[in-house]
Amino acid sequence: MRTTLLRYILYTLSSLSLCVGILFYQTFYSSNTRFVGQQEVFIPSGANMEALMEVLSPYLESPRLFVWAAQMKGYSNRVRSGRYLLSSGASNQKLINRLRQKSDPVLLTFNNQERLENLAGRLAQSLESDSLSFLNAMRDTKFLVEKGFTLDNALAMYLPNSYEVFWDVSPKLFCERMYDEYKRFWTATRRNQAAQQGLSLVEVSILASIVHKETVQSAERAAVAGVYLNRLRRKMKLQADPTVIYALKKKYQNFDTVIKRVLYKDLKIASPFNTYKVKGIPPGPIAMPDISAITAVLEPQKHSYLYFVANPDNPGYHLFASSLLQHNRNKRKYTRWLNQKKLYR
Repeated sequence: MRTTLLRYILYTLSSLSLCVGILFYQTFYSSNTRFVGQQEVFIPSGANMEALMEVLSPYLESPRLFVWAAQMKGYSNRVRSGRYLLSSGASNQKLINRLRQKSDPVLLTFNNQERLENLAGRLAQSLESDSLSFLNAMRDTKFLVEKGFTLDNALAMYLPNSYEVFWDVSPKLFCERMYDEYKRFWTATRRNQAAQQGLSLVEVSILASIVHKETVQSAERAAVAGVYLNRLRRKMKLQADPTVIYALKKKYQNFDTVIKRVLYKDLKIASPFNTYKVKGIPPGPIAMPDISAITAVLEPQKHSYLYFVANPDNPGYHLFASSLLQHNRNKRKYTRWLNQKKLYR
């Protein structure tokens, strides 16, 4: 009888060991995903285990087993925020190990932003922080003074490109990163080119924003930049229509409106951005210029042109002139075309 009891005890212990072993294997080494390929998850800053499971549960076969594994591995009290790419077929062991590591960066692309407000909105679409948090960081007076910018020209610091950044990056660290990118962009060669044109780096960006708005044709931008640089050297006003449009939008705080034609009455608007009234370069960019526009200002076409107007015979391009007489002829041609198209505003 003792032998029978001993056998029973051994059998029970063996069964328990087997069950524990199976449960241990399922908890740590069995696949616990319910998606195919890769799954992108975003874990918010300051997340605890409960917040983590709100994100992960839809992608797990057994959320309960994952929680057990996380608790036994000591991860439940050390949740990390960020964007993570998880692989299908991963066990809890692999999932937890991955979530303990550095998060995967986001490929952030931005261009053609008209104001800091637009840029902040674009960032909030791809990163964790909201647009107001980004805008406040970009407008921070201490940061701007430290980096040598003003609220008017702060947009010049943000160069259109694609950047790898962490999804949960703080707005402050993001601005610091963009300043590092700004310094990296302005190489010794580009700085020398700016000096040759008699411009500061910020002035290059401001003038490039006008060039950018004047023409969408990259091949024509060097010629347009040449016109404005010729006018600056002659102490002439830039008289750039895009600056008037910007001044109008800024005055009425309506940047969504589309202005296709600048009227004579618009040229009288009192604004430091109205280059028909104020000499020199405006106090800040009227948009975020792309790199081709910046290059056009640094490497302008050498010519004698002082004027240009849209070419109705070749939409998207311009007619250039060295004399006011020729320019007025070109302008009359363009005005007739506008009237024929009934573009009165």
